[in-house]
Amino acid sequence: MSNTEYLTATMTVDRTPEEVFEAVTNVRGWWSENLIGHSAALHDEFVFTDDCEYAGETALAKKGIRFARFQLTEVVPGRRMVWRCVDSLLTFVDDPDEWTGTTVVFDIGVTEQGTTVHFTHEGLSSAESACFEACSAGWTFYITKSLPQLITTGVGQPMPSYHR
Repeated sequence: MSNTEYLTATMTVDRTPEEVFEAVTNVRGWWSENLIGHSAALHDEFVFTDDCEYAGETALAKKGIRFARFQLTEVVPGRRMVWRCVDSLLTFVDDPDEWTGTTVVFDIGVTEQGTTVHFTHEGLSSAESACFEACSAGWTFYITKSLPQLITTGVGQPMPSYHR
């Protein structure tokens, strides 16, 4: 991560901007199968949790992201997607609502190499965010590994669904 003002990650794939955008909206396919809500249209809201085995395990273990609720505030098909974190509970840092009020931005553009996604989690900085290191590792994996895999093969590497 070269820009430490905000947490960033970038990836490029040999697909159209429309295909990339469609994959970005499929958050269950690249970030977490436990997503609650919708993640494709303007004003959609969804809740992310990193519970993987059983609902509530993160809360009991006192680690991880208990939840983060996002609202889609900007949706420009093939070009841009913006999520606003309206509520959160991170149990692995001293400020459990550190993500609340932050913005997640997906800027999509065409380069000679293909379609590029430039991801920024605005509000998380190396200087001021307790979760920066852990969040950087997580976001980098999901943006540079799982999302391109979903785009190119149809199967990403999201957090698995908890047992029901």
